[in-house]
Order: sequence, then structure tokens, then C-alpha cells
Amino acid sequence: MAQDHTNVAYQVMWNRLISVVEEQAQALVRTAFSTSVREAGDLSAGVYDVNGHMLAQAVTGTPGHVNAMADAVGHFIRRIGRDNIYEGDVYITNDPWEGTGHLHDITMVTPSFYDRALVGFFACTAHVVDIGGRGFGADAQSVYEEGLYIPIMKFAERGKVDETLTRIMRGNVREPDQLIGDVYALANCNEIGHRRLAEMMEEFNLKDLTGIADFIFENSRNATLDRIKALPQTTADGEMTVDGFDQPITLKCSVSVQGDRIVTDFAGTSGVDKKGINCPLVYAKAYACYALKVAIAPDIPNNAASLAPFEVTAPENTIVNAVHPAPVALRHIVGHFVPDVVFNAFDKIVPGVVPAEGAGCLCNFQVSLRPIAGTAGGRRAEVLTFNSGGSGARPLHDGLNATAFPSGVMTMPVEATEHAGPVIIWRKELRPDSGGAGKTRGGLGQYMEVGAQDGYEFDMQAMLDRADHPARGRRGGGAGGATTIAQDDGRPMRVKGKQFVPYGRRVMMAFPGGAGYGSPADRPKASVMRDLARGYISGTVAARDYGLSDADIAAVADAVAKGDPL
Repeated sequence: MAQDHTNVAYQVMWNRLISVVEEQAQALVRTAFSTSVREAGDLSAGVYDVNGHMLAQAVTGTPGHVNAMADAVGHFIRRIGRDNIYEGDVYITNDPWEGTGHLHDITMVTPSFYDRALVGFFACTAHVVDIGGRGFGADAQSVYEEGLYIPIMKFAERGKVDETLTRIMRGNVREPDQLIGDVYALANCNEIGHRRLAEMMEEFNLKDLTGIADFIFENSRNATLDRIKALPQTTADGEMTVDGFDQPITLKCSVSVQGDRIVTDFAGTSGVDKKGINCPLVYAKAYACYALKVAIAPDIPNNAASLAPFEVTAPENTIVNAVHPAPVALRHIVGHFVPDVVFNAFDKIVPGVVPAEGAGCLCNFQVSLRPIAGTAGGRRAEVLTFNSGGSGARPLHDGLNATAFPSGVMTMPVEATEHAGPVIIWRKELRPDSGGAGKTRGGLGQYMEVGAQDGYEFDMQAMLDRADHPARGRRGGGAGGATTIAQDDGRPMRVKGKQFVPYGRRVMMAFPGGAGYGSPADRPKASVMRDLARGYISGTVAARDYGLSDADIAAVADAVAKGDPL
């Protein structure tokens, strides 16, 4: 009976830890300077035991950040040294291989002391808009060009900030106040987590986190292993091709279910690219684990034990295991495609579970604006905006429109984008007919039209894909719409890289749609008519792909004209 009481108490504490790190993440959202954090939620937060093993992660955040950050705290402990960890310390890095994959992600770790004893660590990561160098984009040919590198070091020791470090950071970026503001926001959110943990430990009369850590790890490990043991014990392969920079990239993997683990190996994947779209293994591992976790154990909270049975390997110098000094600024492009290639393999092991392919990587772009000669009072500005294509159709549900999967990053509002600098978003709307046809339909992409305010010209740093290799359908579903990008005079643009846009010109973009699942012939007629009424598909697609009759199309048009819901 006493054991049952203890387990109930531990379950309450576990839930409390999750709420603590969620408050930690929300504090970062509210205090960060970069729009990528404030508006898009490109961040993560977590709490760790004294050995650097993740106990809980925030609900708010991206899988790439938190699953990569799960490994990072161990690097901090090793680099700083246990004998050099003091109360009031704050540690920092943006090392792509010991952090979360590229220089634009700053990870900060704070040791948590209770009653003068070290009881754990808090960590958080955020994508900053500017870290110097060439700026966010794929154009660099080594990591040295991509911005300021901060090795694992102390941002503060015993409560005293290293002012030399802050001067170095300020002196190497275009937006120093923004960067330093983000760094202090990261440090503050860890402090909030620490305070809430101390309150919890006092409430439950805890001296350390050993008991709750053992409870979390044992239950998470056992629950995850039970799911793995219930799967067919076999191996399957997956493969997909995406645009890349100058040439296509092929991602290959084998997924092997082996009783107490699932091993994903990326042998056969394309080699390291000359441009900055390479992915460190820590980031590819994060998304491979995420794909399998959502397929078989989505309800088990993320922590060190629930992630441990998912093993990921890749040969060095493949594009998913790029080693120093490979350029990695846009590592998310390849990393966000990892779940789809893993799903392609897993679908052969357990059919009817995973979705069709989606847009995959985020549809990001950064605008570097500068006043033309003679413009009074103009200023240079860097505006980064996060956008999404459609997600792939699921076995039982349509894909989500303009929704980032697998990253979960939010699309930035037009108002926030325009507030960040002299940019104008002339158009932002869903893209009809971009969702692949199927029994369940792929999610829609978006149209965007971007220009500058009067008196400005700009460079467009495109970070797109799926132009030549749109999302593929699953089990008879149709492909999603492909990406397009051009200036408003019809001049084509590349999907990646920095490109000059003359004064007065606009950039017209169509972001990709998710693919369909199952045969379009099996889609209920009522669903097709509803899609037509909502403008998700045109009459042409309704007739061609779904066989809707002219009479039914006319009936939908009549109902829409009368304002009748379908």
C-alpha cells in the first residue's frame, strides 16, 4: 500500500516537472527578442538529472531541438568539469555538433542547486535571427563562414556575467541588442525552471531527484519496450530524393526492429554537400527518433529512457552525418525530411499507421533590406520569416493545411514579419489544389508575395525544397503540389541561396502541398464537395481526380452562392 502511495506521489511530481519546463519555455517565448522564438516557437526547454539525463521536456518546442539537446547536457558536464560547476553558473554554446546542429541555435545550461547541493540541470535552446557571418542561408562552404562560434563555456560564473564574452558577441553580429537580449532570455528561462523545481522539492520534502528520476526512467523504458516488442521483428528499407542545392539528394535508411530496440541506419545516403545544407548526426538522430516515437509511442513523454531504445547510425561524411568543418546552417532542410524516409520504411513493417509524405522542411526565407541611394532615414534590416507547406494525409484524416510537420514550428504572422523591418507581405493565403488527391487529402500549401517598402531593395535568402521532387502519395494517393519561386516579372529564382531583388520587384512563392493517402476513388463524395465549397480544390480537380459530376459541381456552386453549409 505504501508503494502505491509513493508511485502516486511520483506521478504527481512527474506531471509537475513537465509543467515546470513548459513554464520555462513559455517564459522564453514571452521574453525573447528574435521573432523566430517569439512568433514561431523555434525553441526547446528541459530538465535533467545530475548525470545530464533528460527527465522532462516542454510541450512547446521542436523535436529537433529537444531531442538533440537531450545529448547536449552531457557535453556541457564533460567540458565544464564537475569540479568547476558552481551555484549561480550559466553555460552557453552554439557548437553544431555538441549543441543542436547549427550556429544559429544557442543552447544554455544552468546547474540547479537545492540546499547547496547540485540536484540537476536546466537547459534551453533558441534559434537566433543573426549570429554574424554570411547570415542565415546555404551559401557558405564551411562552418567558419556561417557565423560566430561559441564553444561550451561559462556565460556567468557564480552569478557574474562574462562581459568579455558579451563584447565579443556584440562585435560580431548585425543586431547585437537582439542577440544579447535572446541570451539573457535563455538564461532567465532556466532560472525560472530552477525556482519552480526548488518549490516542488520543498513541497514534497525532497533532498534530491534520484527517486523521481528512477521512477520516470523505469516506467518510460518499460512502456517503450512493450511497444517495440509488440511490433513485427523485421527490417525494412526506405528511400526518397529531394532537391538539394545544385543537385538532388537521396536519403536512404533501414529500420530494424530488434526486440529491445529499433535501429535506424542511413547507409547509402548521399554524401556531404559543398553548400550549407548538411546535417550533423545529432540533428538527424533527433528526427529519426521522433518519427518512430510518434509512430509507436506518441503518448509516452520524452525523456532519456523513452528515447534510448531508438538507435541511429550513419556513415561519416554522409549528408546526415556531416562532420566539422562542413557547412550546416540549413541543416533543418535535410533533417526535416528524415521522418518521411523513416516512415517510408516503417510503413512496410506496420502498414496503415504513418502519413503520406508532406512538405517536410520549413518554407523559410530571410530578407536583407537596405535603402537605395537618396533614401533619407533608411536603415538596414534582417527579417527572417518561418512558413509552412502542407502536411501529408494520414490514414484516417486529411493532412493539415500550412502546418509544419515534423518541426511543429508555427507560421509567423504577417503583422510580426512586417514589424521586424521594412518588408511588405502582399499576399499570404492557402494554395488550392496543392494537396495531393486521395481517400484522405494532403494538406494545402500557401501562396506568398513579398516585397519591400518604398525606397528599399533587398536580397532574398531562399530556404525551400520540393520544387523538383514534390511529396509522394502513399497507397495510391496523389503527389502534393510542387514549390515555385519567381520574381513578379516572371524571372525564375532558385529554391535555395541568396538572390538580389531589384527595387520595385516582388517575389512570388508557392509552397508545397502534402501528398494524399489511399485511392482518390475511395474519398467520400461529401468530403469532395466540402473541399470544393471551401475552395481547397477547384472544379477541374474535383472532376479529374475524384470523378465529381458537372451536376454536383454546379450544386456546390449554388450552395456557396446561397451561403448554405455543406
